[in-house]
Amino acid sequence: MNRRTFYSLGSVALGGLMGAVLAVPGVKYLLDPLGKRMKSGGFRPLTTLGQLKVGVPQAFPIIEERQDAWVKYPKEPVGSVWLIRQKEGAKPAVVAFTSECPHLGCAVGLASDGQSFLCPCHTSSFRFDGSRLNKVPPRGMDGLAVELSQDADPVVLVAFQRFQTQSEEKKPLV
Repeated sequence: MNRRTFYSLGSVALGGLMGAVLAVPGVKYLLDPLGKRMKSGGFRPLTTLGQLKVGVPQAFPIIEERQDAWVKYPKEPVGSVWLIRQKEGAKPAVVAFTSECPHLGCAVGLASDGQSFLCPCHTSSFRFDGSRLNKVPPRGMDGLAVELSQDADPVVLVAFQRFQTQSEEKKPLV
């Protein structure tokens, strides 16, 4: 092997090594967001206990700023929750249900008589305890975890999440 061939092969090898070293951070930068999950979850404040009337369901929107991969979304509604304050001394003091019907995911509202929940898509109906009134939905309304702050007028905190529809089991969507 002469000097010219040695330098030629050495230059190619050194250039390839430098290119590989510089490519690793670039590839990591491009692929890193794909491994990140969408930021969501956790308890979020919706209202105060004093704002809720005993036995009267009230709907509250879930406003969230989301980010997945490279995209950061502005604050926008991602769902809603029904809150019902229970009688004094009851445990829990407030129950929460997602407003998404477990049948096909339509929005659940109050029935015209104000005594139950009704999904207008396929007439799924539910009691205020979340249990189903007819056989249309595969399960009752999906309950959510609720916490109360320790303030004089406690803040109602709800852990919002969505669940798989058309399933007899309550399976959280990831």
